[in-house]
Amino acid sequence: MLALATSSKVPMTRTPVWLTTVALICSLAASSAASAQEQSTRERASILFGTFVTDRDTTARLDSESGAGTDIDLEEDLGLESSMSVARLGGYYWFTPRHRFDASYFELNRSVTNPIHETIEFGNRTFTIDTVVETRSDLRILKADYTFVPLIRERGFLGITGGLYAAQTTMSLSAPAFDASETGDITAPLPVVGVRGDYAITDHFTLRGAAQFFALETDDVKGRLHDFYVGADYGFGRRMAVGLAYNKVSMSLGAQEFRFQGRLDWGYDGLLLYFKLAFGT
Repeated sequence: MLALATSSKVPMTRTPVWLTTVALICSLAASSAASAQEQSTRERASILFGTFVTDRDTTARLDSESGAGTDIDLEEDLGLESSMSVARLGGYYWFTPRHRFDASYFELNRSVTNPIHETIEFGNRTFTIDTVVETRSDLRILKADYTFVPLIRERGFLGITGGLYAAQTTMSLSAPAFDASETGDITAPLPVVGVRGDYAITDHFTLRGAAQFFALETDDVKGRLHDFYVGADYGFGRRMAVGLAYNKVSMSLGAQEFRFQGRLDWGYDGLLLYFKLAFGT
C-alpha cells in the first residue's frame, strides 16, 4: 500500500518557478499592451491658449564687488503690481502611448515709477530715500519636458517627467533725475523632475495634474524650484475643450555670475482659464 501511495504521487509534478514567472511577465506585458492600445484613441497632440490671472511675490538683491545690496520687496518697497493677467500658450505631443513632450511659454512683465521710502543699494548704484525711481521687472518662462508613462489605464495615466524650466529674469532701477541706472539679469535653465497624470471622470470631464521640483548647488548657483499644477477641462465636439486650472510656483536662486550677483526669490500662483484644441489620434 505504501508503494501504491508513492507511485500515485509521481504524475503530480509542479510547474517550475521560472516558468511561472515567465508566464506572469508575459501576462502583465500583454495586459499593458492592451491598455496602451485602448489609450491609443486619445488625441495625438493638443494646443492650449489661456489667460493666466496671477499674483506675484518677489524679493531681490543685487550685490556689488564692495558688498551685499539691499533686500528689496518689489511689490511692497517699489510698488510693482502684484496681480495681473497674461496670455499663456502651451501644448503637448504624444510620440507613442507611453512617450509625450510638453511645452509652454508666457511672460510676466511689469513696470512702475514711484518715489522710494528707504535708501536702496542695488548693484553699483545707491538710490537715496524719496528719489523717484523707475522700476522694470521682466520674467519670461519657457517650460519643456518629456514624460514617460509606466502606468496606463482605460481612463487615465500616470507618468514620470524630466525637463527644463528656463526662466529669464531682468530687473532694472533707474533715476532719470540723476542719470543713474542699474540692471541685473539672469537666465536660469533649471532641470526639473516630477510626475504628471490625467484621469477622465466621464467622457467629457478630465482631471489633469503635475508636480515638478528642482534643487541645485554649485560654486556659482544655489537654488530650488517647486511647480504644482492641477485642473479640469470639459470636452465638447470631437476636438475642443475648455478648462480651469490652478498653478503655483516658488523659486529661490542665489547666483554669482557676471550679469547677476545676488539673490532672487520669486513666486506666483493663480488661475488659468484655457481653450484646448486637439489633433489626431
